[in-house]
Amino acid sequence: MKTYVIGDLQGCHEQTLAILDRIRAHAAADGVAEPAILFAGDLINRGPDSLATLRHVRKLAMASGGLIDSVLGNHDLHLLAVAYGIRPEHKSDTLAEILHAPDRAELIDWIRHRPLAIHVQGHVLVHAGLLPQWTPSQAMSLAGEVQDMLRSDGIAEFLAEMYGNHPDQWSDQLEGAERLRCIINAMTRLRFCSADGVMDFKMKESGTADPASGLMPWFEVPGRRSAKETVVFGHWSALGLTLKPNLIGLDSGCVWGGQLSAVCLEDRSLLQVQCPQFQAPGKKA
Repeated sequence: MKTYVIGDLQGCHEQTLAILDRIRAHAAADGVAEPAILFAGDLINRGPDSLATLRHVRKLAMASGGLIDSVLGNHDLHLLAVAYGIRPEHKSDTLAEILHAPDRAELIDWIRHRPLAIHVQGHVLVHAGLLPQWTPSQAMSLAGEVQDMLRSDGIAEFLAEMYGNHPDQWSDQLEGAERLRCIINAMTRLRFCSADGVMDFKMKESGTADPASGLMPWFEVPGRRSAKETVVFGHWSALGLTLKPNLIGLDSGCVWGGQLSAVCLEDRSLLQVQCPQFQAPGKKA
């Protein structure tokens, strides 16, 4: 088996097709006809063809027998909030085609049934990051709490309470909407936090923090409890491609004129496709 993880697509359909072709060729060279393919979230938004991208990934996943899937990213959750009338579209959104598509209901339903995290072969895949207090097994359990709400009849009420920057620190005593909001913020928005796990949501344009701020990338927190397994994530184009023994960061800025990147988990092979600049820097989220 070969398992590949692809970084943030953000509606870049042609580049999605190209990286999938690269993956299939790479796997076929090793005699693997049907590789497992996972996406690091943010399938849609900001790029030129969110509808075609979402339709294609959904079709592949539904026909794959579980070999193809995606975790939820912040843009995917934003689509749900817009579709359920909780949030307005942003100026830079490229979601209108999805929202007016004849198969809108099927697409939205598929998105809301996606996992928030995936645990595979000693790797934890999540869109943004894990708080330093969480073990991989705890993170998977917490992701399940959010997934249950998104898949329930109470999804609209849940989405209405999903937004906000507080609580900005995890506690096992958190309950209700605050507990779920903290989990979502960590797994879909986290970049920097303090040594004791207080999340920062202001810094987006850099991969490093001023030492005086007391902030650091979430994966550099001393004693991080998920460090014994490899965490795979996207979300952070300013950080760029990051390959370390226990870390794989895959957002290499496809929609910003960078690359769309994929990594094979078994051998760390890197596959990339160059992308046009669809969005100007300074509009990142």
